[in-house]
Amino acid sequence: MSDGFTSWALATPVTLVLAFFLLAPIAMIVAVSFWGSTSFSIYPDFIWDNYDYLLGSSVTYKVFLTTLKFAFMTWIISLVVGFTVAYYLTFHIRSLTWQIALFLLCTIPFWTSNIIRMISWIPFLGRNGIANQTLMDLGFTTEPLEWLLYSEFSVTLAFVHLYTLFMVVPIFNTMMRIDKSLIEAAYDAGASGFQILTNVIIPLCKPGMMIGSIFVVTLVMGDFITVRFMSGSQIANVGRLISNDIALLAYPSAAATAVVLLITVLIMVAVMLRFVDIRKEL
Repeated sequence: MSDGFTSWALATPVTLVLAFFLLAPIAMIVAVSFWGSTSFSIYPDFIWDNYDYLLGSSVTYKVFLTTLKFAFMTWIISLVVGFTVAYYLTFHIRSLTWQIALFLLCTIPFWTSNIIRMISWIPFLGRNGIANQTLMDLGFTTEPLEWLLYSEFSVTLAFVHLYTLFMVVPIFNTMMRIDKSLIEAAYDAGASGFQILTNVIIPLCKPGMMIGSIFVVTLVMGDFITVRFMSGSQIANVGRLISNDIALLAYPSAAATAVVLLITVLIMVAVMLRFVDIRKEL
């Protein structure tokens, strides 16, 4: 058999699996987004009513801006924390055994459910929670801080807690591949620690940073459980819109919102991929 036929034969099973489990569901969502609906039923059609209503509402743009804001804040914080943790494990822990042990320690929170880890913040940040009691006992405040819970702060904190590890893993993997002789050569050339960080380490870590950014941004954009619980249902994001439409059996409207969200995320990923060749990491 020719090399071309062999390559196609090897790629066919994976292509069929991706087409069935990825492309087919997306195609179905796109198709349903053009269907019509009434108060009691939905019917196949090709109409733009769902998109007209979605894109013509000011609420939609406010919700999308809120979702983008959460994604941006979570991305910035998780990038700083993830890079710091990966840097410490790579360049300050010399023993490979300790590197692996400390890295596994970072994964301990993932041994429990995301919902359990998220809800655990509620008694900690509540009006009579540990955080407020500690602040009052230390004299930093005379009354409980209301903004610690059911606010944008608590939502962002929960997002960072849930998704920072998705930033740590690819950055740590990239840092471990850096040839240490490059850093020694930079020191010998008279470079300072900050210059080595900005001119050697960060440029070589860009693929890992971008992979982590894609993970974090896409996860935050589609999350709705965290926003619902940590905001006390006072803040809405795009995921909440889709969830509410599904609860009301408004599947065409939910599908249209999902399509717009998918396009938004794809644009964001495409923009991020313009800054680095991710194939170097893969």
